[in-house]
Amino acid sequence: MEKKKIIIPEDVHTSTQGEFIQNYEAITFRTGNLFLFAADQKIEHLNQDFHGNNIPPEVNNPEHIFKIASEGKIGALATHLGLITRYAQQYPTINYIAKLNGKTNLVPTQQDDPRSELLWTVEDVIRVKAQNKLPIRGVGFTVYLGSKYEADMLMQAAQAVHRAHQFGLVAILWMYPRGKAITNEIDPDLLAGAAGVAASLGADFVKINSPEKSENLKQAVAAAGNTKVVCAGGQLTDEKQFLQKLYEQISVGRTAGCATGRNIFQRPFEDAVTITKEISSIIFDGEKPK
Repeated sequence: MEKKKIIIPEDVHTSTQGEFIQNYEAITFRTGNLFLFAADQKIEHLNQDFHGNNIPPEVNNPEHIFKIASEGKIGALATHLGLITRYAQQYPTINYIAKLNGKTNLVPTQQDDPRSELLWTVEDVIRVKAQNKLPIRGVGFTVYLGSKYEADMLMQAAQAVHRAHQFGLVAILWMYPRGKAITNEIDPDLLAGAAGVAASLGADFVKINSPEKSENLKQAVAAAGNTKVVCAGGQLTDEKQFLQKLYEQISVGRTAGCATGRNIFQRPFEDAVTITKEISSIIFDGEKPK
């Protein structure tokens, strides 16, 4: 794909515009598209995604994720800052997106609406990045729209995006309609609304769930304006089916890539590395699934 023009948000400080461009180009391979290896499930889903029937034993060790990110072809690895600090010394060349908030899945929506609070600040990320000269390219934050706690999450997300831009970091928001007030989490109108909220908060990329039909993603992409939309990968599925759906999300829905985890790390190492290269060929090279 040809090199795409980068939109530099106005809250990126003039002294860090060069760093913002460098970070943005690093995770998009200068295409404007993003392949985010999303691996924040150690907090979000506890151990259910890493151990059990049909899950290779190697998946249970967090290092499996870092090995894949190091040997495969991805735009960036998104995981919580604490996990980055545990393994980045061994894997210092991976492009990292530091997740700032998180929650477990122990409290079901039927009991209480989801609430994901800030665990680290942007300043924490900057200190880790500077002290260890790590390629932390941006930050990520999850907001559950429709939750009775959404006001707190929206405020924290807005501040995180703004502070990240001040330091030349890329800002990515996970926007999930979820809670007792939500009857259909993948309603196209609701997903478009979520994408629009991310744009209103100043995000560079927004991760949303995909509606049933890829065609309906066009509404979310339009609602997001110049904030790029990427789709969550969801549960582990057949490789051909997953890659075809990804291709349709981009070619039909006009999204800018994907943010997937389980469809990569729940596979044996060699298979996981291979599928990262297949995903990259679709997102960065515009190729059809092989």
